[in-house]
Amino acid sequence: MQKSYTITISFIVALGGFLLGFDSAVISGAVGGIRSYFEMSDWELGFSVGCVIFGAMIGNIFAGPLSDKYGRKKILIFTAILFTISAIWSALATEYYIFIIARIIGGIGIGAAILIAPIYIAEIAPPKLRGSLVSLNQLNIVLGISVAYFSNYYLKDLDGDSWRWMLGVEAIPAIIYFNALFVVPKSPRWLIQKLNKISHAETILIKIGGKDFAIETIEEIIKGKDKKTKTGTLSELFKSKFSKILLIAFGLAFFQQITGINAIFYYAPTIFEQAGGSSDASFLQAIVVGLINLVFTFVAIVLIDRLGRKPLLIIGTATMTVALTMATIAFNNATYDINQNNLQKIQNTEIQNAIASLEGSQYATQNDLFKAVDPLLNIPQLKEFKQNEIKNLITINATLVLLAILLYVAAFAISLGPVMWTMLSEIFPGNIKGIAISVVGFFNSLVSYTVTQFFPWELTNLGPTVTFAIYAIMALLSLIFVYKYVIETKGKSLEEIENLLIQN
Repeated sequence: MQKSYTITISFIVALGGFLLGFDSAVISGAVGGIRSYFEMSDWELGFSVGCVIFGAMIGNIFAGPLSDKYGRKKILIFTAILFTISAIWSALATEYYIFIIARIIGGIGIGAAILIAPIYIAEIAPPKLRGSLVSLNQLNIVLGISVAYFSNYYLKDLDGDSWRWMLGVEAIPAIIYFNALFVVPKSPRWLIQKLNKISHAETILIKIGGKDFAIETIEEIIKGKDKKTKTGTLSELFKSKFSKILLIAFGLAFFQQITGINAIFYYAPTIFEQAGGSSDASFLQAIVVGLINLVFTFVAIVLIDRLGRKPLLIIGTATMTVALTMATIAFNNATYDINQNNLQKIQNTEIQNAIASLEGSQYATQNDLFKAVDPLLNIPQLKEFKQNEIKNLITINATLVLLAILLYVAAFAISLGPVMWTMLSEIFPGNIKGIAISVVGFFNSLVSYTVTQFFPWELTNLGPTVTFAIYAIMALLSLIFVYKYVIETKGKSLEEIENLLIQN
């Protein structure tokens, strides 16, 4: 096998994952700036962060069918253009609606890149390397997340609107990605299945794995093509023979997001501030989250083709359940103390003076505190108190919160993060893969949007204890689902997996 060539083109394609990760995480550092600049409520903030997922849904819907028609490579080039436009336009936005439009454009790029990059890599990778190479996409996603956290930390103290620099810097890797994609060949499977260009595909496959690999792969593709007289439709996707595949796909897509991962990535500094950290410390802790994510994604790449997909999912979801339970316990044991020292931390002097009469009081829950201060503050002050000042009154085991979040991210990084996308690229037959990935990706984005939209509201109205308890329950359910329904695909060709899963 020509490993270096295969790894190189896979890595280039997976750079779309870097942009996806960067775009997803960079907003975490800009939350404070955009909330202040555009004067957002909790719901407006949730939408400004989550609207990118609306764009991702559009990308999910159209990317698969368009990549079937025009090829994987052309769609990936288009995503690079979208990322560039979004970065520049969102950084220059002066109106809320303009900012939202720019974010949605970036979301379309995310929705397309997160689906098409794994498909392309799965279609060019030899079976023994496929899990690791497809996981390169997840590696680049977490690398993008880590770089975004570093970037936010170093840009946060710039004079003026630092959030503009945080968002605009994404244009640099987007332009690099656009140019690098012209080095990548077209998918050999797509060339044979859609254009019947066997000689062209053979040339590419020889570069990937040698002459014998090329002949064997072409025979498998043609044999599979002969079974498929036409491209699958949406109605065909939901036929009973695909029921096992759909159960696995929709189950993994649901649990990957409902366990709260994007809430953690999008709002990492906010969570650590809720645990009583300063702004600087919260940004630094977010960097640690990104690095843990990166390190354990490397672990997943090493283990996914050795240990297998299902064992990683079981280990990961079990550990996520433990970690989220730890976070729940930490916030449940927290108290809110109005003493002289904490009062002095409150930056808004009107709020400080208004609640001074409560000095010496301690509250067991966030809701109890809100009930106590509600009669003392007007509506704008209460909103400011809930969003920005409550962090100054909390007494909590912040170390336990940090350890819980790091353990959770590490567990996700070896399991639901990379394994879901690897399995989605493997389990669907070639003739319905495009539309199937689009439908499941759309569902995944819809769940992600729901989590992201509600998270600021949950923190304010339900409190962090209930919020993390919900995620812990979902993680436990994901463990049960994986154990009962998910199969192992390690070491099997795409055609073998198809024969295993389709119910004739």
